[in-house]
Amino acid sequence: MEGPGFKECGIEGAFEFTAPVYRDGRGLFTTPFRESAFRSALGRPLFPVKDISFNVSARGVLRGIHYTTTPPGRAKYVYCPRGRVTDYLVDLRVGSPTFGQWDATELGGPGGRALYIPVGVGHAFLSRADDSVIVYVMSEEYVPEQERAVSPLDPELGLPIPWDMGIAQSKRDLIAPTLAQAGERDLLPDYRACLKVEAELWQ
Repeated sequence: MEGPGFKECGIEGAFEFTAPVYRDGRGLFTTPFRESAFRSALGRPLFPVKDISFNVSARGVLRGIHYTTTPPGRAKYVYCPRGRVTDYLVDLRVGSPTFGQWDATELGGPGGRALYIPVGVGHAFLSRADDSVIVYVMSEEYVPEQERAVSPLDPELGLPIPWDMGIAQSKRDLIAPTLAQAGERDLLPDYRACLKVEAELWQ
């Protein structure tokens, strides 16, 4: 068995959870989300779930940095039950104490690790293996018109992306603005507005 626990990420309000993993000759069992662990970390339950989605990515696929306009905003809880990814969180909330900073976490099927992503924090990941699966548990349903992106290749952000993997991106992500450009266009969420939306999730 691998040990359970949680820790704060380098982004204000974001948390990493590591569940116990039980292994035997048949395989393994783990619980990526447990209410008691979440309450212990944040002092409240997980948001009311309105959307559970997943994607499958080939090795070298880079998705993100994605976020939702606020309001309505979306909080997320993500994990990787198959394959392996480097997951990036980027604080896009103007006025946040960690605005413009990023945090990277390795997620993988047998590890039992998951991330809580607050409203307004951007999310991206790089698939390190074929058929890597990311599961998203979300506080709001997906509405295309409310989705935004910032370039993960923004040199000012400096995400550690290994170019020798042969990176593949969607057209949308290839043309996404830099963090500075998104700020100039007034596309970034406000920190106080994000906190307000997040607090209202439990009312």
